[in-house]
Amino acid sequence: MIYLRLFLEFFFTGLFSVGGGLATLPFLYDMSERTGWFTSSQLADMIAVSESTPGPIGVNMATYVGYTAGGIPGAVIATLGLICPAIVIIMVIAKVLETFRNNKTVDSVFYGLRPCSVALIASAGFLVIKMALFNVEKFVSTGVLMSLFNFKAIALAAVLLVLTRWVKQTKNLHPIVFISLSALAGIIFKF
Repeated sequence: MIYLRLFLEFFFTGLFSVGGGLATLPFLYDMSERTGWFTSSQLADMIAVSESTPGPIGVNMATYVGYTAGGIPGAVIATLGLICPAIVIIMVIAKVLETFRNNKTVDSVFYGLRPCSVALIASAGFLVIKMALFNVEKFVSTGVLMSLFNFKAIALAAVLLVLTRWVKQTKNLHPIVFISLSALAGIIFKF
């Protein structure tokens, strides 16, 4: 039964997360609350690893969640569930592409999907900021305002902002340098 649920959860995530991998994050956040397969903290770790490794973020995260919930078969099933809608939609579009190439209605539908994609990606960005820079769960449990902030992560984000925007020597470095250094800082400082 877990395999069917994994497939369906990720099938619907793949079907409705228009805009790419980051658009899957709101769905994954909701999934973590409904299923208990992973925590918000684990979701933040998944984002960090998925953004740092090759491959689409959504697929990497589906594979990870599937593996934690159902082992290797779960990883395969969750990944297939996520990519299945895209494969079906692409096959249908390829089949009827010539018919709809200049159709105003289809063009309008795709134009209307743009704000939806922007909203999903913006929501994902806010979720990443919330998970990375704030300890909401700790604040709720303790009630201490200072426990709300993840000061190590805020300091790292500030350093990265300065290095990527205002320091001439590091401004044009390849992003992989910053990803690698951030991963190293996370290991050293135990984020």
